[in-house]
Amino acid sequence: MTATIAIRPGAGSPLGRTPGEWRRKSRRAAGRVRRVARRRGRSDAGMTTAEYAVGTLGACALAAGLYKVVTSATIMGALTETLERALHAT
Repeated sequence: MTATIAIRPGAGSPLGRTPGEWRRKSRRAAGRVRRVARRRGRSDAGMTTAEYAVGTLGACALAAGLYKVVTSATIMGALTETLERALHAT
């Protein structure tokens, strides 16, 4: 049994039985798919709307975590102490 990669109907060629043949033919097929996508103006570069949403949620979660750390009593005390020392230093 051999596998077939088809870019358009009837254009497939049977893959060989050795791993090297399969690898070469699959790389060629992937290259053809990328070229066709580029010609049609479609590219897989960039983020989709769902990826933007997940990225935005991640950034908001990181910002919320940093805000909690910076506004904690320990950090506020350390910052206040540092500022007082800097202002009263002569």
